[in-house]
Amino acid sequence: MAELTPSQTVGPFFSIGLSVRPEHELVPASAEGAVAISGRVLDGDREPVPDAVVEAWDRFGGRWGRCATDSDGGYRLVWAPARPGPDAEAPHLALLVFARGLLKPVLTRMYLPGEERANAADPVLSALDPAERATLVAHPDGDGLRFDIRLQGDGQTTFFAL
Repeated sequence: MAELTPSQTVGPFFSIGLSVRPEHELVPASAEGAVAISGRVLDGDREPVPDAVVEAWDRFGGRWGRCATDSDGGYRLVWAPARPGPDAEAPHLALLVFARGLLKPVLTRMYLPGEERANAADPVLSALDPAERATLVAHPDGDGLRFDIRLQGDGQTTFFAL
């Protein structure tokens, strides 16, 4: 039997490091403009991934957060979108997803709904075809936003090379 490499032995242990103090709030929920983002991480069969980690980074606001998914693949983040300059990219979060079966995390973005002008001018979002763009825009959901991440299959979220 060949010796296992570190990539083969990582296992689904991501949530262990988060059990002490999750960083799911990029900003406090009471902050001006704060919005709750919830969603699910789903595999190719649309089954939940209960042991993934979602990391979020807002380069315009200089904030980051992370959270583990629950038994239903659900995650929740709190963010207050920073407004970049008029010639910059549209407000968005960069998201890394770490999950079993992935040797490296996958990178995607989440854009805001209702930002048609900014989203249309965004150089990354506008370079994609309409079906790919649709996977990167969150949807209103009650008082917050919903952004499901599909790792593969029909409706797969668009991912970017690291």
